[in-house]
Amino acid sequence: MRWLLLCLLPSPVLAEAWVTTKVIRAGTVIAVADLSRVEARIPGTLTATEAIVGQEARVTLYPGRPIRAEQVGPPALVDRNQVVPLAYLAGALAITTEGRALDRGGAGDVVRVLNLASRNTVQGRVMPDGTVRVDETKE
Repeated sequence: MRWLLLCLLPSPVLAEAWVTTKVIRAGTVIAVADLSRVEARIPGTLTATEAIVGQEARVTLYPGRPIRAEQVGPPALVDRNQVVPLAYLAGALAITTEGRALDRGGAGDVVRVLNLASRNTVQGRVMPDGTVRVDETKE
């Protein structure tokens, strides 16, 4: 009878999780050779290699620890103190100038940029070509 009860109890389902094989410093792009698969159910971790490979580590990743979504992101296109093109588009109006990035960011990230002409700090979204598109100014 005891054996029958043990068979009816739900057992944990194991799924694959990805861990690093070496220390990966923040700012490093992750390659397939940096990963190892483990059979474990770890909530909140990335389970698809496509979500990890080619992404940049946002924090230092240590060997044997699972990789979480907030620890990786798209590779940076804009570095801090880099001169970047700024673009403001509103209907038929297009204004372009140069600015100095105050943050580091990848495609889709919002970064602060110092407009070199006006010396105002604005926020904009990094576009895939490295341009920072400003939608509204923050003073």
